[in-house]
Amino acid sequence: MFPVLSRVRVFAVQTVLLVFALVLSACDSGVGPAASGPATGNGSVIPVALLVPGGSSDANDNFIATSLENAARMAIADLGGVQIDLRVYNTQGSPETAAAMASQAVDEGAAIILGPFFALEANAAGVAVASRGVNVLSFSNNPDVAGGNVFILGQTFDSTARRLAGYAVKRGVDRVMIVHDPDPAGQIGKDAIQRAVTGAGGTVAAVGTYEFSQNGIIAAIPGLAASAKSSGATALFLTADNAGALPLLSQLLMENGVNPASTQFIGLARWDIPPATLALPGVQGAWFALPDPGTNSQFQARYAGAYGEAPPIYAGLAYDGIAAIGAIAKSGGGSTLSATALTQTAGFVGVGGIFRLRPDGTTDRGLAVAQIQNSTLVIVEPAPNNFGGVGF
Repeated sequence: MFPVLSRVRVFAVQTVLLVFALVLSACDSGVGPAASGPATGNGSVIPVALLVPGGSSDANDNFIATSLENAARMAIADLGGVQIDLRVYNTQGSPETAAAMASQAVDEGAAIILGPFFALEANAAGVAVASRGVNVLSFSNNPDVAGGNVFILGQTFDSTARRLAGYAVKRGVDRVMIVHDPDPAGQIGKDAIQRAVTGAGGTVAAVGTYEFSQNGIIAAIPGLAASAKSSGATALFLTADNAGALPLLSQLLMENGVNPASTQFIGLARWDIPPATLALPGVQGAWFALPDPGTNSQFQARYAGAYGEAPPIYAGLAYDGIAAIGAIAKSGGGSTLSATALTQTAGFVGVGGIFRLRPDGTTDRGLAVAQIQNSTLVIVEPAPNNFGGVGF
């Protein structure tokens, strides 16, 4: 997963109430997805507003903005027979500015909004333009802000958990202990894993967590290991990543008798980022999910060739958004960028393979399942090429 949740995580206490207030304001006003939406026109130029966190005092926000715009322009160049007028609006990473820029974009003729990046921005932008019949394709992966006229392009925990839980249960690995980070993202991940395991026909055998510190993890390990053994868990499904608890957690679990050779470790996060993660002793044999490596590597190579550096993991979402808009325009001619068009069952093809937008505003992605074997990533089940295939 990429860290689109990071800003929500940092300001968790202050922002969680704002998220719910904005969501409730959308519900109370009767806001729904833009069922008709502005017309794209027959063969005409489609005005697309790209909202990015540029203009911020944070250098990382400006890097994000540039990367997203680069990928969007690459996608536009790849479209055949569809003309897109991309208009870039800087949000400064601020929900208030995002709302103002979304309104300005629609005033200036935008048929659809691509972005913003952060969850609170996405919700604010969606509320600002909902009454105008305009849909928002946000780069967020936070399901709390999906729904109404806001669709999130980011790979959600639910999508990842469903893929991995289905793969595990089909192979008889059906008693799962969930070990999750104690922060808001960890809680969301835990809930997603619970739904996925139950939905796949498995059993949640136990749930455990820890204080998010070195001493907290060390203190929690004996209890976690004992719970894994006494519950009869055949798998541990972890929300941790390499930037957080994973290195210490996986090592200490192994040292306390929870051996990945006999108890399957499953990661909700990408355990190949950074690549050095693959060498951790505690994750050997583990499973995790990732976008189709074939299509994703092609995008990375082309982006690097065009812009002189590798794209960050989230850049492909801008490409995907343009690809979806272009596909709708090609197939519909004079149709609109409506909720019905956006949520077509067949979905679209992006830089990480197939994806489709769901009526609830979240996104399904066709993911591959990888295993870490001798410090090397090995694809053990490829990504599906349609939504009737493996994992669906």
